[in-house]
Amino acid sequence: MQWTHEHQEIQKTLKRFIDAEINPHVDEWEAAEIFPAHEVFKKMGKLGLLGLTKPEAYGGAGLDYSYSLAMAEGLGHIECGGIPMAIGVQTDMCTPALARFGSEELQREFLAPAIAGDMVGCIGVSEPGAGSDVSGVKSRARKDGDDYVITGQKMWITNSLQADWMCMLVNTGEGPVHKNKSLVMVPLRENGKLRKGIEVAKKIKKIGMNSSDTGLLYFDEVRVPQRNRIGAEGQGFMYQMQQFQEERLWAAASCLQSLSNCIEWTVEWAQERKMFGSTLADQQWVQFKLAEMKTDLESLRSLTYRACDLYVDGQDVLELASMAKLQAGRLNRTIPDGCLQFWGGMGYTWENKVSRMFRDGRLGSIGGGADEVMLGIIAKTMGVAKRAPRE
Repeated sequence: MQWTHEHQEIQKTLKRFIDAEINPHVDEWEAAEIFPAHEVFKKMGKLGLLGLTKPEAYGGAGLDYSYSLAMAEGLGHIECGGIPMAIGVQTDMCTPALARFGSEELQREFLAPAIAGDMVGCIGVSEPGAGSDVSGVKSRARKDGDDYVITGQKMWITNSLQADWMCMLVNTGEGPVHKNKSLVMVPLRENGKLRKGIEVAKKIKKIGMNSSDTGLLYFDEVRVPQRNRIGAEGQGFMYQMQQFQEERLWAAASCLQSLSNCIEWTVEWAQERKMFGSTLADQQWVQFKLAEMKTDLESLRSLTYRACDLYVDGQDVLELASMAKLQAGRLNRTIPDGCLQFWGGMGYTWENKVSRMFRDGRLGSIGGGADEVMLGIIAKTMGVAKRAPRE
């Protein structure tokens, strides 16, 4: 995949915005453990950055998925992991199914404001007892007249302390666990306050991704019109699996620039750091280790770009997207860890940018499907592991 002039212009616009509107505030927002999502998203919406692949009828640009990948890579200029993740939730995690399968009414009510930056969205899949095992979701929506009445809880929900709505995976029927779930658009707030029956039970304090607000939410008999269901009833699991392909490609692309930065910062440090009568960069072990890191990173770039090309061409990239997500998670651990070692005591300080990447990057092997889940998917696509029978 080659970036066209249009791809590059999007990345340049994004970098200018990051340099002016985000990076000067990152330290402050990290300390506050939240960033002003409505303010930042509104500015991004005005630049047309929140709906690159979304329908033009609702304010999007109608571009193919490669432009979303270009933006994900550009977000790596942000000097923390939490804010890029929050933006990615808005653009590539809580809106793809809505844009692909949602009714015109739902797209006007929820998608258009999300593209404009007037509303903040979140995706409600994970629960205290169901993270990587999406089929284990217990939240339930029972029918009552023309409404669904939703009861349950959602955990590890990015943006949830500020979100206006949730694209929520819930059980809407009995039967096989892969065929009894639906995606439902759930408004979370009215006039800035949580709706009746919705409680943010806890703001989760994490070891990294500090500027991204993450919550545990309770739903107690929350009424939502049945017309808020995305697509067909019982197809939510399948819609979510399709959505995961884009989420996992996004996860891989989003770390390419940030890991490149991590290596470059470390090269600059190693060239300045004096030890034993020479610089750290004069040590062959350091040279070789940094060369290995760069090689691993460029291999991930090639894999991610190839998967994107095939996806844009309409092919199933389940295997490649899982491989890219797996490798991205691993490199998000090994590259910052290896670089931090070369920074010595300076790397062990809280404010060091490499140490922040060390903390933030650890989530990469957990969120969006743990490494072990990716390995299981790859093993099944290879034919070396049996697929579990559908209930």
